[in-house]
Amino acid sequence: MARAKTVHACSECGGTSPKWQGQCPHCGAWNTLVETVATPAASRFASVAGTRSPVRALASIDARERPRLPTGLEEFDRVLGGGLVAGGVILLGGDPGIGKSTLLLQAGAAMGASHKVLYVTGEESAEQIAFRADRLGLVNAPVELLAEVQLEAIVAAIDAAKPEIVVVDSVQTVYTEALASAPGSVSQVRECAAQLTRLAKQRGIVVVFVGHVTKEGAIAGPRVLEHIVDTVLYFEGDPHSAFRLVRAIKNRFGAANELGVFAMTERGLKGVSNPSALFLAQHADPVPGSAVVATLEGSRPLLVEIQALVDPVTGGSPRRLAVGLDPQRLALLLAVLHRHGGVDVGGYDVFVNAVGGVRIDEPAVDLAVLLAIDSSLKNRALPVKLLVFGEVGLAGEIRPVQRGQERIREAAKLGFRTVLCPAANRPRHPIPGVEIVPVERIDGAIAWTRAS
Repeated sequence: MARAKTVHACSECGGTSPKWQGQCPHCGAWNTLVETVATPAASRFASVAGTRSPVRALASIDARERPRLPTGLEEFDRVLGGGLVAGGVILLGGDPGIGKSTLLLQAGAAMGASHKVLYVTGEESAEQIAFRADRLGLVNAPVELLAEVQLEAIVAAIDAAKPEIVVVDSVQTVYTEALASAPGSVSQVRECAAQLTRLAKQRGIVVVFVGHVTKEGAIAGPRVLEHIVDTVLYFEGDPHSAFRLVRAIKNRFGAANELGVFAMTERGLKGVSNPSALFLAQHADPVPGSAVVATLEGSRPLLVEIQALVDPVTGGSPRRLAVGLDPQRLALLLAVLHRHGGVDVGGYDVFVNAVGGVRIDEPAVDLAVLLAIDSSLKNRALPVKLLVFGEVGLAGEIRPVQRGQERIREAAKLGFRTVLCPAANRPRHPIPGVEIVPVERIDGAIAWTRAS
């Protein structure tokens, strides 16, 4: 019997190479080539391709927006951009045990009353899913279950049941007979996801994939898995905490970087109506090193507490550690603080943390970070009920940020009385109950907080 031909596929980009190399020749990643069996592509997509699509004029296509399908979970709908879209393909990733299956089972149970839902489980048996549903109080949920990992059997079940929503938990367990490689390999994950995506587009059904993540937190398998789907969602947060964050990394039907906040209870995940309260620590008295910033997560402003600790170096080089913030950005801000703010922390360890496990990537947090560091260094708390936001430039200027008025209105709603913001973000009309303090440079902002 002839030996099967093998190739080496990259686990990052999916590219192939005839022999093993330390570096992928396609994407440049190191130590990502994995040996797999090469399979001829003669009959690929034959089971779902159907007839070929004709060429159509753009003007002849009906571009009216279809009504979205609400999931029954308000925070989940917010992350999706208002609900599910017929023909949409969603990839949900996250650490083991963080609540991916629980969230989708709850959403499927809520939608089952008005839409036909098929839950395909490849990691658990139907009895295990029923046990989870019983624990969540969803034992009578109108959801159809299928314990199957073979792609051809899943497609046949979809043809027979004709569901509107299909959940595949997880895509790494599905395999097709057209390939000889093992389930979870690069070729199997890519092929199965591509065929189910094609099926969703042709028949107008919603397909939701559950994806495993690597040690680095990225979706396991080739990066093409994130490119072929319409929406990529990530579960964030500490699995040992009661709170879960679902963030939209990519969304063709809504805003990217939208954030949904959930609380894990005995009855499953519950949406949090006022997430800003989660990220604001309750201090009996004002404490040094604490500043509150208004950040934007998608279309919603959130108030997050930034905490800083500045401590003299006891030995060795000073440490700079940022949790929930960009460490490279922190090093840049410390240089600006020294040059243009007159504050030297060269002989101190600097630790900065975003409270609540949230990650902030936008530069509007710059001013809050610097004021929290200065407050900790001087051991003097910032004024009570003070909100801070603004981007800090390398020349020491405070640059404006987008949607400043929405941030200020969110602060007023939560009882903040003073807002320190860039001069360009000053509202044209006064906001009742809020004093606006516009600043143009970092030294002016530090001088105001020390004098207050």
